[in-house]
Amino acid sequence: MTDYATLEQTAKQMRIDMIRMTKHTGNTGAHIGGALSLAEIMTVLYHSVMKYHPDDPTWEDRDRLILSKGHGVMAQYAAMKSVGILDEKELMTFKDDEGRLYAHPTLDMKLGIEFASGSLGQGLSQGVGTALALRKKGNNHSHVFVIVGDGECNEGQIWEAAMSAAHYELNNMTIIIDQNHLQYDGETETVLRLGNLEKKWDSFGFNTMVVDGHDVKQLCSTLFNRKESSQPRAILAQTVKGKGISFMENNLLWHNGRLTDAQYQQAMKELGADI
Repeated sequence: MTDYATLEQTAKQMRIDMIRMTKHTGNTGAHIGGALSLAEIMTVLYHSVMKYHPDDPTWEDRDRLILSKGHGVMAQYAAMKSVGILDEKELMTFKDDEGRLYAHPTLDMKLGIEFASGSLGQGLSQGVGTALALRKKGNNHSHVFVIVGDGECNEGQIWEAAMSAAHYELNNMTIIIDQNHLQYDGETETVLRLGNLEKKWDSFGFNTMVVDGHDVKQLCSTLFNRKESSQPRAILAQTVKGKGISFMENNLLWHNGRLTDAQYQQAMKELGADI
């Protein structure tokens, strides 16, 4: 039986770790807003849904995770710490010179990072290629998860890849759209109107579902419930950019930002963390 309370507490601790990582970067700052919106999604994937072995990152039957929305990588690093892939000491080397925890994911199979990302729009194509390769190898056990942002859906390559996924009936792939309604330039509907994303993904041939991206119970139920279908899946996760920190929530300025001492203390207090 899934312990939802523990998952919620894990997501909270991940937010604490992300705030600490951001403070560690000093004046360079970090992409904190879009990482905070991913906390529950990453928690559920790493703790409940994905098949993987932390001590055997190239295990052939592992599930694959591609973070196309690469600027949200702090959430992935925090999740890795929560399952023991990273320890406390290395987590706090985020963005350090000579370190391996970069501001965007960089290929590192020792960490289970399958692809480099950061140039938005490319991850879904990588997911399609991976899902096709698994099928050609006769691997019927592994599933491919791709996380994109709603602003990232402005990129034409997303929709080219979506057509390919539907054409090849890649039911071994799930795309999770972190729909926090903000991107670097402003509100997604103001920058470039996306319309009804549920209908749009449906029209491209996906089995589409809408969930509260901060509700671990909904996320678990939806990600586990893979109906027998020839269609790839699209999960629209409704989230809040900057979730958990009052002055960051739905605040465009925190797409990328640096924390003052006072802001750091306030954020940690709101999360109930020891300072």
